[in-house]
Amino acid sequence: MNLDETREVVIGALDELERVIVGKRDVVELVLLTLLAGGHALIEDVPGTGKTLTARSIARVLGLDFARVQFTPDLLPSDLTGAAVLDPATRELAFRPGPVFTNVLLADELNRTPPKTQAALLEAMGEYQVSSDGVTRRLPEPFVVLATDNPIEYEGTFPLPEAQLDRFTARLRIGYLAAADESAMVRRSLAHATDPAALRPLVDASGVVEMLASMDGVEVHDDITDYVVALVNATRAHPSVDVGASPRGSLALTRLARGAALVAGRDFVTPDDVKRVAVAALGHRITVKAELWVRNITGDAVVEDVLGTVPTPGTRPAARPSARVPNTQWAR
Repeated sequence: MNLDETREVVIGALDELERVIVGKRDVVELVLLTLLAGGHALIEDVPGTGKTLTARSIARVLGLDFARVQFTPDLLPSDLTGAAVLDPATRELAFRPGPVFTNVLLADELNRTPPKTQAALLEAMGEYQVSSDGVTRRLPEPFVVLATDNPIEYEGTFPLPEAQLDRFTARLRIGYLAAADESAMVRRSLAHATDPAALRPLVDASGVVEMLASMDGVEVHDDITDYVVALVNATRAHPSVDVGASPRGSLALTRLARGAALVAGRDFVTPDDVKRVAVAALGHRITVKAELWVRNITGDAVVEDVLGTVPTPGTRPAARPSARVPNTQWAR
């Protein structure tokens, strides 16, 4: 699958998803960009804003297997990854895969389970495999974790460790609908037009893998790479920050910017693509100094600040005879 075909699928998926998800095209697009980056997304918002609907609908449109796990205080790691059970027919132990063996895993309310179970996802998210009873098993391709948490409830919850947050390519918030969009949502619900099962699959798992591979065709100029690194380094030197974004943040920001360029119809990344996804890619990786929490200074605010202070590279793509010629020459 080439870049044009990948973009056609993404735009088609966005149009199809608008049949059931009202007024949140930008959020849905960011989830799709995360998938194109080969990463995972943390959807952080209050209940009832459509987090589960978004995850289930995206899986349906892309023809991917979907599994939902409700994270609770008594959930065990084996409930997620699977365990060896006795087969009555053979009287031997056989591995029974857990729900993590899927394409799209909705980890609902991830912060309601203890750190031991949260950690069970670390290997899956980072290495795309699960180790159990001394055996390592590969997860299906593609594998995407869409996790949710509720930022306003603290009783009975466990903060996500920094190592886990860092494994999410992007963090996003859906937010409330505008009044007109909410009215449209209610009308669609009354007309029974919000069922994800009614969505038309545009591709399948193997097609999504080809889409991921095609993203290598989106060129990233050295000036853009330096700009990404400068932004990440600026978060580390920011006076409000204890711990800045990690090198994994540089990779995530670059990959998300590639997806943004693709949706915009280009095969090269511009500084505007980087700026568009910077908050989603870096905000959750930043630890703000404790004494600044009361002033409501967040990682997102730090990223917005460095976007305004780090010089933007003054580059533009050189004139090319064809849009499909590799973007290797840039002009100032």
